[in-house]
Amino acid sequence: MGADIRKKRKIKKTTEFTEKMKKVQEEAGMVLRKAQEKMKWEADRGRKRTEEWRKDDKVMLSIKNLVFKERLVKKLVDQYVDLYFINKVVSTNTVILQLPMVMRIYPVC
Repeated sequence: MGADIRKKRKIKKTTEFTEKMKKVQEEAGMVLRKAQEKMKWEADRGRKRTEEWRKDDKVMLSIKNLVFKERLVKKLVDQYVDLYFINKVVSTNTVILQLPMVMRIYPVC
């Protein structure tokens, strides 16, 4: 008989403990979500909206990271070359262009 009372007390205490821990976890989750939202808001505050590109739009290709065999004076070279069509939109800031074979640029995607 005494063992049953002890078991019931232990069960009651463990259920109280688990309920308390669930409540603490829920509160912690809410606080984390709120902090996450605030961090996102702070980070997005200084960002610019990007243009949404579609297939067959024309864009200019930047030569900032291209290497040329005959390098002219960097100040005098145009920063962009011709308009090219977009073949595929990979993400908001990545597109695949339809480039001429003469350029010999390997398509990464």
